[in-house]
Parts: sequence; structure tokens; C-alpha cells
Amino acid sequence: MITYLMGDATHPAGNEPRIICHICNDVGGWGRGFVLAISRRWPEPEAEFRAWHRSGAGFELGQVQLVQVEESLWVANMIGQHGIQHTKEGPPIRYDAVDRSLEAVAINAIELGASLHMPRIGCGLAGGTWDRVEPLITHRLITKGIPVTVYDLE
Repeated sequence: MITYLMGDATHPAGNEPRIICHICNDVGGWGRGFVLAISRRWPEPEAEFRAWHRSGAGFELGQVQLVQVEESLWVANMIGQHGIQHTKEGPPIRYDAVDRSLEAVAINAIELGASLHMPRIGCGLAGGTWDRVEPLITHRLITKGIPVTVYDLE
């Protein structure tokens, strides 16, 4: 079961190991949406994302970069968005890439004994819909017993 809270996903509840998940694009852009809140708290996720993009090493849809920002807190940069613009083919969200990213994050969460925290990933600038994302979270995370908290800003 997903827990829904009013609040800020960059201030995840609890003291256990936690991973904050968010969707990134595959063109290396960082500067709008939830990433701004992340960058206000910690410089490392943006710096690591930009370095990953420059290197090109495994920088593709469906991949995840885990960046430690505090002793028991990580940010998962999940590439689930193709480009940054809506096109005639539709919004930038790529549900199959989000699904693969969640599968990778599940492995990390299990290894770390971590809970997952996120805004409604993929439903902002990426243009996705929660009715398509929520089942992916249920399938990849909840069925494995990984606690998930989704935050809606007040």
C-alpha cells in the first residue's frame, strides 16, 4: 500500500534509510520542476547527474543513479523522460523507462533496507498521469514489501 502525505518529498518522513525518487530526462537537462527543490537542499544530485550525462556511461532511458546526500538518505536520479518537450508523439514521459527505473530502485532499496519517498513522479513536466504511474509503483515496489510514501505539496 502506498502512503500519501501532504508535504515536501525533500524532507522524507522517518529516520531509517530512505531514498527520494524522481524522474529525469535523457538530454541532461536539470533546471525545472522537482529538481529545483532537490538542488536547494543538496548540490550532489545535480552535480552527479550532469557528470553522468557528460560521461555518457549508461546514461539512457530506464537507468538510475543513486546519490547519497546524508548518512541514511539517497536521491535516485531515474531517467524516465525522453527529451523535455511535448511533441506530436505525446509528452516526454516514457512509462516503460519509468518501470525499468523502478525495478532498479527496488534492488537498491532492498539492499539498503530503505523506504522510498517521492512526489507524483512523472506527472509534472514529464506529462504523465498518476493512473499510469501508480500501478508501476505497486507492481515494482509494493509487491516486494518496499514502503513507499508519495508527497503532495500543500
